[in-house]
Amino acid sequence: MTVLIKILQFIMSLSILVIIHELGHFIMARLFKTRVEKFYLFFDPWFSLFKFKRGETEYGLGWLPLGGYVKISGMIDESMDKEQMKQPPQPYEFRSKKSWERLMIMTGGVIFNFLLALLIFVFVLFAWGDTYLPTSGVKYGIVTDSVGHSIGLRNGDKILSVDNIYIEDFSEIYADIILNDRKSIQVERGGETLNIVIPPGYIPKMLKGKGQILARTPYSKRTVNRFLKESPAEAAGMLKNDELLTIDNLEFTYSDEFSSYLSSKMNRQVTLNILRNGERLDMPVIVTSSGMIGVEFKPSEVTIFELKTIKYSFFESVPAGIRKGFKAIADYLKQFKLIFSKDTKAYESLGGFITIGSIFPGAWDWQAFWNLTALLSIILAVMNILPIPALDGGHVMFLLYEVVTGRKPSDKFLEYAQITGMIILLALLIYANGNDIMRFIRK
Repeated sequence: MTVLIKILQFIMSLSILVIIHELGHFIMARLFKTRVEKFYLFFDPWFSLFKFKRGETEYGLGWLPLGGYVKISGMIDESMDKEQMKQPPQPYEFRSKKSWERLMIMTGGVIFNFLLALLIFVFVLFAWGDTYLPTSGVKYGIVTDSVGHSIGLRNGDKILSVDNIYIEDFSEIYADIILNDRKSIQVERGGETLNIVIPPGYIPKMLKGKGQILARTPYSKRTVNRFLKESPAEAAGMLKNDELLTIDNLEFTYSDEFSSYLSSKMNRQVTLNILRNGERLDMPVIVTSSGMIGVEFKPSEVTIFELKTIKYSFFESVPAGIRKGFKAIADYLKQFKLIFSKDTKAYESLGGFITIGSIFPGAWDWQAFWNLTALLSIILAVMNILPIPALDGGHVMFLLYEVVTGRKPSDKFLEYAQITGMIILLALLIYANGNDIMRFIRK
């Protein structure tokens, strides 16, 4: 059920983004009296799921959910309609319009995606406000892994600042270190302030999900929610709703101590001390080679941290939402820059549809849905404006060449460029989704 909810959210978000993007092209085209022959959500090679015609435009739903398109008369696009381009230019065609009009038509989708993201952020802040965990509220300090330990961080450290800059929202610290190439972290440990230097090789590891900085939580008894596919605990007789009190009668202060103890017992036997219907039971279990007992516990109902919520009136939410949108755009551009860095090797972390779909929550959450849709709208806009033939940015690149030189590229050149761009995009699609498949196989 969790996977289905993620898929439904992904498809719904993608549909909204594609419709808005293509609507931007459509409105700009009609504004400059350019004929739009087709407006499709998803691609329709060989057949469409349904279609209807209104005026000069055919509207439809394709069966291949890889995006969508509008077919504009007199333009070399995904349809590769060469026959139309052999005919004399007509006044209603894209190729007959002034260069600045064609530029507006081609950037319409990107503009609408940016505007959509800003609009979503405004209404999300108005409807739900902004809730976060203040860095000062992480009262038990942090917990990290061996990669974090290797640079000098320790479980229980309280982060004071990064490069001597205080970060209010604790969840932004990890991304701030990566995106802004931070050099140091200031922490409090045992009443003493320490300066942790971030070495150059740390950020590439962070991009692979290592060295995470999480809020430390106290240990408490856990109630079994469900069992994983490989579950020695279930095989040993543990049942749903059993309460795990301790392991080997050891008391743990923090949850990371519990996890570390299990990791130290890989492929060895431990005794689970559980409570079932008021009766205490001791159950021997062999820990897996990954340091797990194969149990998913119910979320704790105890409030551990005090979150901070900022509420906005409608008029306050407008500038706040715009600021949040532009910050998201700047952060994504910084992420994009990392992809081309040989030092970070961020290209190894590229993901496809599985990665994108997995970021949606397993339970339907409208606030999370709209925030993620806004971020994906920014990603779609940035990706489309790249100067790659077959993308909007490719068309813009050739239009700018025409404006600067006064010479328009030949239709034959544009045809070859379109084919080249489609090959590049297909290769990127295969690479990104191939990364997803390889990560899935390694699990």
